[in-house]
Amino acid sequence: MPATSKAQQKAAGAALAAKRGEMKKSELKGASKQMVESMSEKELDEMASTKRKKLPNKKS
Repeated sequence: MPATSKAQQKAAGAALAAKRGEMKKSELKGASKQMVESMSEKELDEMASTKRKKLPNKKS
């Protein structure tokens, strides 16, 4: 599932880093904190690797 905004992609990237142990889960804020618990590593990887070129900054 691709990200629908740049903010969502950034949150997925942070959650993915925490899931892989590259950063602490306690450092996460907002949506990324929920994503790390509710999504698999594969889902987070797909969302974080979405091309940013045509994405809006925030979902309207």
